[in-house]
Amino acid sequence: MQYSKSTDYALHALIHLAQAEGRENIGIKPLAHSLGVSESYLSKIMSKLRQDGLVRSVTGVKGGYELARPPRDITFLDVIQVIEGRQELYVCSNLDSKQHRTYFAGPDEAPPQRHDQCLVKRVMDGAQQQMDRYLRGHTIQTVLDEAAAVRSEECSSRRTQA
Repeated sequence: MQYSKSTDYALHALIHLAQAEGRENIGIKPLAHSLGVSESYLSKIMSKLRQDGLVRSVTGVKGGYELARPPRDITFLDVIQVIEGRQELYVCSNLDSKQHRTYFAGPDEAPPQRHDQCLVKRVMDGAQQQMDRYLRGHTIQTVLDEAAAVRSEECSSRRTQA
């Protein structure tokens, strides 16, 4: 599975807004410029984020966008679901096939006419649940904290080399 560029831009835009949190709103033009994307494309992404309550648009001379929730309350899963949609990643297309029914028959038994469980879907649903749990456990704040830790390590490394 591959996420769209829109998800990538949405996550980076939210991180950018979180870095400026409390200091200033960021207009669509400077935000688009910093992400290297067109203003119209980013506007569509920001509109989705605003409609779902992840960002707030502020009007006026000092207007722009700001986070609508604290960075620790915006999960990667929230953003992905806003941009990509809330859909199942896997749909079993062989539920009614003879091949699928043979999984449920014993060695000397005829396959049942129908079986409502897709064993492949069980595995795929488990994978999706684990991925959702992982993405739910990582927030915009997680990225900010990790960036701060990397900066701190780099500063320490430079000081010991000097």
